[in-house]
Amino acid sequence: MSSVTSSAVSLPQGFIPVMLTPFLESGEVDYEGLKALTELYLESGAAGLFANCLSSEMYELTEEERLTVTRTVVDQVAGRVPVVATGTFGGPIAEQAQFVKRIYDTGVQAVIVITGLLAEENEGDEVFIQRTNELIALTGDIPLGFYECPVPYKRLISSEVLAELLPSNRIIYHKDTCLDLDEVIRRIKVAEGYRFGLYDAYMANAVASLRAGAAGLSCIQGNIYPELIVWICENYDNADREEDVKMLQKFFIDSMEIVHSAYPTIAKYCMQKRGFPIAAYTRRDVGELTPELQERADMLLDEVDQIQTELGIPSVFKKTVEEPLK
Repeated sequence: MSSVTSSAVSLPQGFIPVMLTPFLESGEVDYEGLKALTELYLESGAAGLFANCLSSEMYELTEEERLTVTRTVVDQVAGRVPVVATGTFGGPIAEQAQFVKRIYDTGVQAVIVITGLLAEENEGDEVFIQRTNELIALTGDIPLGFYECPVPYKRLISSEVLAELLPSNRIIYHKDTCLDLDEVIRRIKVAEGYRFGLYDAYMANAVASLRAGAAGLSCIQGNIYPELIVWICENYDNADREEDVKMLQKFFIDSMEIVHSAYPTIAKYCMQKRGFPIAAYTRRDVGELTPELQERADMLLDEVDQIQTELGIPSVFKKTVEEPLK
């Protein structure tokens, strides 16, 4: 166990988007577009930002691009909200620890650890705990977070495993993908008294997770309708808006499938349609955004407009782009 007794950092409550990476048609990272996108998330009311994640196509970025993308976001944010970023990409733990330090040096508040890269799928929890403790010991007092990323495989961190690791006082963020409300409640319970926030990645249990004490949401839907995610984080327990909250939770469930289709290409397409100048170019092979998917995305955006009008939520997108960029 690390000798560090406390982490002085905790992340704010609310929406922490998993950021997209804009690319130029040449395939290079569009750093000016990334700065503009950072501003869009902030304008929508994001409490923090998660750069260099799966939505950012982190596995398709070079090591230097991962660092430059993260540094660009940190510099653009200029201290307005905390930024976290992934810092583990496989290999021996000592190597992973070195890159954790490099990512931390970009100015992020915490470095996110991919759970499926610390132990193989056939290795037990004791191996995972041992490797995590090794990583903790090799990374000074850097605040860390867990990401139950579906790639290379989804390794869930049970509340029992979390209870073993939280006394290090180094784990401050958890992007939860277990889809099990009872387990979410257990995880929140074992983390009481620690500087730790659980951010649910799945919108199926958004309201229930928030009511159970989740710190917020880190979901891909924030790359299509960020305003609605911010609104639910602010109003999930507002008795005066109970019917609106129910309606919005149902919408999140009903739109789950389309949001996950050909993602993140579909998110870039939706941002284009809403007026943000981002190319649909995606390095990650996620399947084709077919005309049928585009049509369903258009219908989704009509519904989003209608909901925002009904709830009185202004759009952060500027309807100034005549034609979506190719």
